[in-house]
Amino acid sequence: MGLYVIIMGVQGAGKGTQAAYLQAEYSIPQVSTGDLFRAMKTRQDELAKRVQDLMNQGLLIPDDITNEVLQDRLEQPDAQNGAILDGYPRNIAQAEWLEAYLNGRGEQLGVVLLLELDAYEAFKRAFGRVKSSATGETYNIYSHNDGLTWETVDHPGGEYPPRLEVTDTRTGEKLIRRSDDEAVSVIKRIDLFRAETEPLVQYYREKGLLVSINAEQPINTVSIAIKDAIDRVVGA
Repeated sequence: MGLYVIIMGVQGAGKGTQAAYLQAEYSIPQVSTGDLFRAMKTRQDELAKRVQDLMNQGLLIPDDITNEVLQDRLEQPDAQNGAILDGYPRNIAQAEWLEAYLNGRGEQLGVVLLLELDAYEAFKRAFGRVKSSATGETYNIYSHNDGLTWETVDHPGGEYPPRLEVTDTRTGEKLIRRSDDEAVSVIKRIDLFRAETEPLVQYYREKGLLVSINAEQPINTVSIAIKDAIDRVVGA
């Protein structure tokens, strides 16, 4: 049987880092629904055109099409031995569809990893991150901040809260921030994650599939805890 893993975690919990580790460790692909939808923009098949139509209208992708997009990906050759699911499922209906789909293939979900991170720590990891456009190096004003200075600047139109501006004092460069890392956007994403995830956490806990891991630990410590959890499943 293949190894099918769901990885969940609020922004800043290190999902991308840990998914990349799992991909290398177990030779199964990371399958992100966000990446799949972005890839649909350049495809010309019938499924892609249906997704493009919805996206062009600014509409949410319904569950049935989301499931179809995921199925299309899981049936690719590189996913025949399993996959790491990131950003899916987002609700109980999708979780039930996934279980039925895998069972229909003679497979089953192995483990659901919940990377737990305190809400304020999640806020700091997202709000504080900046990047050098010259070198590509990333920093965070709350942790990796040597040589950085920062200040809050009022938005031109007086919008609240103020904008964060960060300068590398060694070069004078104004470091760049993602537009969606402003405070209000970060808080909205944290609240949305909590609202979406709480029912799924309970759902998978009742099925005995949920493994919670403290994502405030060092990256390597988190990786070891994840590997231990998966190896218990693989060895079962």
